[in-house]
Amino acid sequence: MSKSKTFITILICCTVSVFWSCASSGSTSKNLFFQAEACHRELQGSPDKQKYRTYWFGCIRKFEAVYQQDPTGPWAAAGLFNMGCLYEDLYSHSYKKEDLKESERIYRQIIKEYPASAYKKRAVAALNNLSADHPASADIALVKKKFFEAEASYTELLSHPNKQKFRSYWMESIKKFESVYKQDPSGPWAAAGLYMMGNLYEDLYKHSFKAADNQQAKELFGKIIHQYPDSAYCKKAEDRLDEDIKSLITSNAPENQESACVETKELPAVTPAQQDKKGDFSTVTGIRYWSNPEYTRVVIDADHAMSFQNNLLKKDPSAHKSHQRLYIDLQNSRLGCHKKTIPINDSLLKAARAGQYTADTVRVVIDINSFEDYNIFSLQNPFRIVVDVRGRTSAKKQSPIIPAKDRDSPNSASIAKQLALGVHRIVIDPGHGGKDYGAPGYLKGVHEKKIVLAIAKKLAEKVKRDLGCEAILTREGDKYLTLEERTAIANTKQGDLFVSIHANASRNKRAFGIETYFLNLTTDDESITVAARENATSEKNISELQTILNDLLQNAKINESSRLATYVQKELCQKMETKYNRIKNKGVKRAPFYVLIGAQMPAILIETSFISNKTECKRLTDPKYQNTLCDGIVNGIRKYIKETQPTAYFGDPSGNVPQG
Repeated sequence: MSKSKTFITILICCTVSVFWSCASSGSTSKNLFFQAEACHRELQGSPDKQKYRTYWFGCIRKFEAVYQQDPTGPWAAAGLFNMGCLYEDLYSHSYKKEDLKESERIYRQIIKEYPASAYKKRAVAALNNLSADHPASADIALVKKKFFEAEASYTELLSHPNKQKFRSYWMESIKKFESVYKQDPSGPWAAAGLYMMGNLYEDLYKHSFKAADNQQAKELFGKIIHQYPDSAYCKKAEDRLDEDIKSLITSNAPENQESACVETKELPAVTPAQQDKKGDFSTVTGIRYWSNPEYTRVVIDADHAMSFQNNLLKKDPSAHKSHQRLYIDLQNSRLGCHKKTIPINDSLLKAARAGQYTADTVRVVIDINSFEDYNIFSLQNPFRIVVDVRGRTSAKKQSPIIPAKDRDSPNSASIAKQLALGVHRIVIDPGHGGKDYGAPGYLKGVHEKKIVLAIAKKLAEKVKRDLGCEAILTREGDKYLTLEERTAIANTKQGDLFVSIHANASRNKRAFGIETYFLNLTTDDESITVAARENATSEKNISELQTILNDLLQNAKINESSRLATYVQKELCQKMETKYNRIKNKGVKRAPFYVLIGAQMPAILIETSFISNKTECKRLTDPKYQNTLCDGIVNGIRKYIKETQPTAYFGDPSGNVPQG
């Protein structure tokens, strides 16, 4: 009897235990769901946290725990569905296809495993909307990359007259732009791809004299007008079909410059008394521009300095002005030539035009489609006014490239994490070039322009090989570029870092050492002297420029540039000291360099060594010394990437990815 009672007691306890276990399981799943939901709400309300992949996975794991707690319970499908939603939202920030695929996999799992759940219907709807919501954005980074690759191919073709004799090279570039269009026919780069195809066929016609090539160009421009009436390239295509306007256009690659003066109205006579009162007139000699869909730089050239004022006019439909207009009044000036309006027609600006507003004032008007903000400043020797117009960033950067030698190594995940910091494209600027020889070397026949080009080319190769980043050179040969053009190239190419390479010089032939600069105000006489030399202007102009910089520095990436300069200077000097004696670390300095003004990314200028010093001049001509310099710079960039927390970081610090 005693044994029977004991058995019954045990049976009852087990039954109660199972009951409470089930009840507890349901309660726990519910509680876990609400905890996960609270995590999701907090994430949605914190844009800063949305930049970090780890916070997304924190919420995803909480919903995954709901499902794992009770896979057959009423909260399981809800947990899975929210996981799918989180992966889909994460994709909108990361642009990683695996996130979108994981979202799709989870929705399909719900449909298969929970056919009776209310979440099946929601999963079906989400699955149907997935492709509709992300038709082109999944490949937008790839399309963007394809466009720049095609553009590089076109630029290379234009620089090789011998290649231009063979039709195959033209067709190779045309097909690359065609792939941009075919990859994403409804995306923002499609019209640009077609336009560049038309441009290539038109250039090809000048060599082939085949009517079919010219006709193909016209058909492509017509296709843009028909298929993309709202695109900025529609107006460009119309202009190319208009022979009068077409004759004014000399270059049409999105980053290239356009130069022209603009038509004038009849001028009132200027009396000798007015001339004496006003002094010599400045002449406006041209307008140039560089652009991409998110940034445009316009430069107004003049033969000498003048005062100017600017103002932004709002839209005025009553005056048939459906766009904003920025005008710049150039005092005591006259126009120097008589061409029509420059049709810029990118996504930010419509056109730039100039006219003689009064007898002693030229007015330049820039018609604006849309913009986020703009800056205006002047540079000296020669005098020019620079207008930077910035739009909202729309496209995400492509995924980083892991170097081939590191793909299968244990550190590949770490390298990918470092590169995920957002540094994918580095613009390297070899200073001087062409008619600008730079500083003369201690040794006869050695000039700065040749030395820094050799260093920059080696650096570009190491950036590609060792960092897995894309490297773009502002010049690949002995070509003259204005300082404002170099920055414009970096901005239009959407570089993540800008590194300008120079060789230092001093009247004191014993001066030696390495120093790195970033853009900022300075009171240091030596820094002012270096900036004046690199800017090809006077120290007096540098002092005047610093008053302008007070406004410009609000938009500059000063802190990031300072950190980058610090890492590069430290690693560069340490690397040099391992192989050479008498290496002097002159430190990180600040100065108002023209070439760094307006850069939209962390930007530095490296004075690699003193070309005016006997020992360092000999070293600078040595390829081994150049290679060591580049190794040190790459080490500094790698350190910056690894240690700095940028504005967007999609690497999971824990290194753990949940298997949903």
